[in-house]
Amino acid sequence: MANPSLADVINRSQHHGWAARIVNQQIFWVFLAAVFACLALTVLTDSFATERNLFNVTRNFAFVGIIALGMTAVIASGGIDLSVGSTLVISAMTVSVIMSAGMPFWAGCIAALAVSLLVGAVNGVLIAYAKMPPFVVTLGMLSVARSLAMVLSDNKMIYEFGPDHDFLLWLGGGATFGLPHPLIIMRVGNDSDEILQKAH
Repeated sequence: MANPSLADVINRSQHHGWAARIVNQQIFWVFLAAVFACLALTVLTDSFATERNLFNVTRNFAFVGIIALGMTAVIASGGIDLSVGSTLVISAMTVSVIMSAGMPFWAGCIAALAVSLLVGAVNGVLIAYAKMPPFVVTLGMLSVARSLAMVLSDNKMIYEFGPDHDFLLWLGGGATFGLPHPLIIMRVGNDSDEILQKAH
């Protein structure tokens, strides 16, 4: 019996039912595993399926999702950035130090954006102009940014954030209509990204 040609294989795969196409997707099994884990934790523990815990899970997921919005562009273009976590740390520490010194929230945000842009600019120059491998550059920046964050905070935790202390806690830990603010920010960022993509 002759081996099927590539055209035959493609033709057969196109005539599979929708169920077979879904099962063949990796995301289906990831989603199934997540559902199974949630059901198991709900049955085995009393604290998982509570309103407070679901709020915390959703809020913490949103923080990762916001970072993923920027990382998507990097990965889609064939790049890699190992320093994104450390950039987040030094940005957060910049906001914390400036606000704890008595300055307003907006000043901390501007300073954090400037620091993040500086980190990105250094990475970009070394990769694009010095022709250094992105893996090496961002791995080095990972250590540099994290070390600078420790120096900036004097290796101490910061708990007080000046006159806008309550606003910062409300923005990062509060909710509107039951939705965590970070989740709302992630959705706005995602919609803005889609609009910019369609514009191009």
